Amino acid sequence: MKKIFSLLVLAMMVLVLAACGGGNDDASEGSGNEGGSEGSGETKTIRAGIGLNDSHPQYLALLEWKKLVEERTDGAIEVETYHSSQLGDDRGMTEALQLGSQEVTIPSTAPIANFVPEYSVFDFPFLFPNEEVADMVLDGEVGQKFLDKLEDQNLVGLAYWENGFRDVTNSERAIETAADFEGLKLRTMENDLHLDAFSALGANPTPMAFGELFTAMQQGTVDGQENPIPTIYLQGFYEVQDYVSTTHHIYSPFVFLMSKEFFDGLTEEQQTIVTEAAVEAGALNRELNREAVAEYAEELKAEGMNYNDITPEARAEMVEIVQPVLDEYAEQIGKETVQEVYDAIAAAEAELAE
Repeated sequence: MKKIFSLLVLAMMVLVLAACGGGNDDASEGSGNEGGSEGSGETKTIRAGIGLNDSHPQYLALLEWKKLVEERTDGAIEVETYHSSQLGDDRGMTEALQLGSQEVTIPSTAPIANFVPEYSVFDFPFLFPNEEVADMVLDGEVGQKFLDKLEDQNLVGLAYWENGFRDVTNSERAIETAADFEGLKLRTMENDLHLDAFSALGANPTPMAFGELFTAMQQGTVDGQENPIPTIYLQGFYEVQDYVSTTHHIYSPFVFLMSKEFFDGLTEEQQTIVTEAAVEAGALNRELNREAVAEYAEELKAEGMNYNDITPEARAEMVEIVQPVLDEYAEQIGKETVQEVYDAIAAAEAELAE
């Protein structure tokens, strides 16, 4: 019995020593992966956050970007995606990119104007006549010039995506003429041009974080808001709003932003991959978004919302009212910069007309 007991003790000691030896090998491997080069198997992680929910075309396209990047880097880059303002609002996430504490976000141009004032030109009411013209301008030379302006803010712009034409919802009345804006408390983004334009129309614009908007409309803190149709439907605004009016007052692009600190730390090949994937996923975003506008407009009607289109005459009246605001901001932004955008729009319209 003593011999058997001794053998058992010896066997257990061998197993323990073997296990300890294996653990040391694993720890050495882990240390090499965490601090090593790309060749040693280091994995870079991207945290990509947006404000909209996981059913929105923007998030679906973000998942496509994640897939493309992870496949084309053979797993050297992993992408974590966050929706519904899980990482903060647009401004907060953009600031996180500047600090290097987040890697990707895709805000509208309006909050970007807080960092690069020239971006306000893209929020000029009634600037783009249609999506096709917007695509040509944003994907062309002028659009690239604006992306280049981001680097001074420790940001890299990889591509333009689409938020779409913004329309107004409220719980008071249909917007049929400029006079119908009078006195309406409308939530807007934190953008001075938006605030001034709606004030000129007679509304009472109220900047507010997007994540607080539903409750604010439900409680009557604001009468309404302005956003593209897919956002209006997917956020369930029809539950707390009665009217939707196709003002189409602003065509709102998304800008795919990456932290410059992170981008500069990628290899040239990886930089090319993340950029090309952003362009490809952006094309999907635009396609899905435009399909969603038609589909969700019908869904809003089915949910009982009063849905009305704005006449060309009413829109022309709105343009005339906000023109002094645009003239003022053109001075601030720089007349040459604004004119360059207008010229690009005219050239795109002429090319499409051929």
